[in-house]
This record gives sequence, C-alpha cells and structure tokens, in this order.
Amino acid sequence: MSWIPFKIGQPKKQIVPKTVERDFEREYGKLQQLEEQTRRLQKDMKKSADADLAMSKSAVKVSLDLLSNPLCEQDQDFLNMVTALDTAMKRMDAFNQEKVNQIQKTVIEPLKKFGSVFPSLNMAVKRREQALQDYRRLQAKVEKYEEKEKTAPVLAKLHQAREELRPVREDFEAKNKQLLDEMPRFYNSRLDYFQPSFESLIRAQVVYYSEMHKIFGDLSQQLDQPGHSDEQRERENEAKLSELRALSIVADD
Repeated sequence: MSWIPFKIGQPKKQIVPKTVERDFEREYGKLQQLEEQTRRLQKDMKKSADADLAMSKSAVKVSLDLLSNPLCEQDQDFLNMVTALDTAMKRMDAFNQEKVNQIQKTVIEPLKKFGSVFPSLNMAVKRREQALQDYRRLQAKVEKYEEKEKTAPVLAKLHQAREELRPVREDFEAKNKQLLDEMPRFYNSRLDYFQPSFESLIRAQVVYYSEMHKIFGDLSQQLDQPGHSDEQRERENEAKLSELRALSIVADD
C-alpha cells in the first residue's frame, strides 16, 4: 500500500516518523496479500469439491446407463459385471459425498469466515488514514499561525488551532497504535487457525482413498477372469472388433 501525499494543507513538521509509516505499510501489505490468497484458496477449494461431486455423479449415471443397455437382458455375465460396477460407483459416490461434506464444514466454511474479517480491517485502515489527513490539516493550520506576527488575534487563533489539533492527534495516534499492535497478531494467527482445517482435509482425503482402494479391490476380484492379463483382454477385444467390422452392415462401400 502506498500513501499519496496531499498538496494542500501539508505541515512542514514530520508528524509520522518514516520508520513508523514503513512498518505500517509492510504489515498492511502482508494482510492484503493474505486476503487475496484466502479468497483464491476458498474459490479453488469450492471448485475442487464441485468437480469431485460431478465426477462421482457422472460415474453413477454411466453405470445406470449400462444397466439399461439391452445386453444386460441377454447376457447374465454382462449383467453381473455391470451390477457390480453400479454397486461400486454408488459406494464411491456415497463416500465422495461424505468427503465433500467434511471438507465444506472443516475447510471451506472456515476459509469463508476468516475472509469475512478483512472488510472490517480495511475499514479500520481507512479510518486511520482519514484521521491522519485531519491531523496533517490541523498541524499545517497551527504552523501557519505560528509563523505569523504574534498579535492578540493571531495568538487567539493559534490557541484555538492547538486545541482543535490535540484530540485529533490523540485519535490518530490511538488508531495507529492499535493497528500496528493488532495487524501482526492477526497475521500470525493464521497458522493456528488454518492448521486444524488442513489436517482435517488430509484426513478426509486419506479416508476417502483408503475406501476407494477397498471398493475397487472388491470390484476387481469380482470381474477378473483367472489367467487373463491386460494384454490378453486387449487382443480379445481387437479380435471381436475385427469380427464386427467384417459384418456387411458396417463394411465400407
């Protein structure tokens, strides 16, 4: 974040040390980056969860489409195979739904809640900037009267300007101190806040893929034909495809 100096009403006195202003800009810049990263992560997690659900729902639909295929009425072995596939896809979809629900509750929702803090933070920074503008304007006003000849009217106006400046200066200093104290604390709290969420994410993925290993292991045992390798199945498929191509209804003219 960079502050744009004002051309009108700028005091000659450096009212905020440059080191303080640099510290403020550094801490606020880190929080702006954290805000953007949190927003992007929440969006990506939501897209990932939606894609996971779409994948398992599509797999279930494919198995249901296969069950309605006329081949299932004619070939009991094919029906048994597709029924086993359908059962596996439905089990996969159920565990996937459970995984996504867990991720929604323990990762996406906490990200959303964490992100909801930033508007209040940004508003506090705006109030601090407004207080700084008022501080500079009144400090410049005090300096203007201090440079004039010390007549009674000038001294009266100087006294009044100093009285106006005092609460404004105190207000800015309080806002500045509070932000400088709390911004680093908020930034450092992100680890303690997010660690349980991402531990839960990892556990949900581990449970899901462990169940997928069992589901597809069971499916493989039901479908495997003893002594058939992948190469043998591929050769058998090619042979059957060649027979189909030889039929007159699919032959080239």
